[in-house]
Amino acid sequence: MIVVKHPTKTFGKKTGIDDMRLSVNPGVVAGFLGSNGVGRSNIREGTRTRAIRNVMVVEAVGRLSDVAEDLDQAIQMALADGPRGVVCDLSNVHGGPDPVAVEALAMAGRHVRDWPGLPIAVSCSDPGVREALRAHPLGGHLIVSPSLFSAVSDVLATPALPVERLRLAAHPTAPRASRDFVTRTLLGWRLGRAIPFASLVVSELVSSSAINAGTNIDLSVSWNLGALRLAVRDHGPALVGQPRSVLDLRSTGLPVVAGLSRTFGFLPTADSGQVVWAVLDAPRSRPSSSRIGSTRVAATQEPPAFTDGRGSTELPFCAGSTR
Repeated sequence: MIVVKHPTKTFGKKTGIDDMRLSVNPGVVAGFLGSNGVGRSNIREGTRTRAIRNVMVVEAVGRLSDVAEDLDQAIQMALADGPRGVVCDLSNVHGGPDPVAVEALAMAGRHVRDWPGLPIAVSCSDPGVREALRAHPLGGHLIVSPSLFSAVSDVLATPALPVERLRLAAHPTAPRASRDFVTRTLLGWRLGRAIPFASLVVSELVSSSAINAGTNIDLSVSWNLGALRLAVRDHGPALVGQPRSVLDLRSTGLPVVAGLSRTFGFLPTADSGQVVWAVLDAPRSRPSSSRIGSTRVAATQEPPAFTDGRGSTELPFCAGSTR
């Protein structure tokens, strides 16, 4: 057994480790890795995370039934770092295609279903597990490969998406700065019709982060095949006396996000913060086919239809103005 007692590490005026106590039992794999392959990212029994060319690889050791739930948590933390993709490496996992374990592992497919632009692959040498994952409704969204090399290669072969990022301070001006940033980004991507809706959503996300967490805010904007993803990350737990918002964004004062988003949710981060994200419909504007001097009027396009987070209620909105 490895035992660590009372270490403290400071970085200037900030304390990174304060009187930590750690014990690791024999046979348990524990890793302290960041998104660049060094530093601390997460530590969970039976899993380890490392980076290969900006692809986060979550390695598991042990029986599949014992590590499946830990794998899901580790995958979520890896996704929160905004990598090129995530690979779940089951090379050192044994136990065969246990139905309960496969069900838990296949749940990772919900992240790809909600945002196909960030691929998740599973590398597994057991053909029974691979076949069970492919047959599962959510597992069908995963890339399933027989080896780690092929899984990483398959992830890197997917199209790299355009992503724009901005860091904001938790200041009253942050929502306005986020709206301006989203407006400039979408104009550059020829997504002007989505600006009114995206501006409202990002303003709500940033405002909530500034009020509830009070840390620096990392905003990212990405687009893939008619869908726009807005993600806001904070860097710590909620302020003292403030409840931490979780899954149900409707109950935490964010009805705009629920009303305008195709889907939405959150991911936990290794620094006790979270990434709150929303995916909106954002069809790219087509160049006008009308010619100068022509009296022909271009056909009127229908405004995009948005659904709530459960996909149950269609909410059409006027898209006549892009300001």
